[in-house]
Amino acid sequence: MKKYFNIFGVLFLLIAMSFNALEMFSSMTKVEFVEGSKTLKFTTKVNTSHISKAVGIDPNTAGFDAEVKKYVNANVAVAVNGTNKILTFTGSQVNGESVFVYYEATGVSDVSSLRIKNSILTNVYPKQVNIVNVSYKGNLKTVNFQKGKETADVDF
Repeated sequence: MKKYFNIFGVLFLLIAMSFNALEMFSSMTKVEFVEGSKTLKFTTKVNTSHISKAVGIDPNTAGFDAEVKKYVNANVAVAVNGTNKILTFTGSQVNGESVFVYYEATGVSDVSSLRIKNSILTNVYPKQVNIVNVSYKGNLKTVNFQKGKETADVDF
């Protein structure tokens, strides 16, 4: 009987340790082309505690939005048809365990190629994976970013 308790104890310990080590580090970004306003609109969803650690400020403080803006400007870039575009931060919204970050690139009349840089959280979490879905005139392309592969091209 004692032998079974020891075996059960070891199995329980192994299972408990495996759950503790499994933490996901990811973000999801949706990029949509709005033809009427000639704008690429970006919506990025990140884990609240992860982005809070990266920007070094509590998400419930007044300066959080400004720090997220600086962080996005330093870690996201886009070039449309070979021309770098300025990303305009339009806000962020804390929603429980997630933060939604909104920004856009204006003056985009037609897209044949995009070069996207996305290094969000890769400096804090080396196993971070950033997924970007780009929707342009009915076409959907998905690109993954991670440490060492922070830039990718999307062709339409």
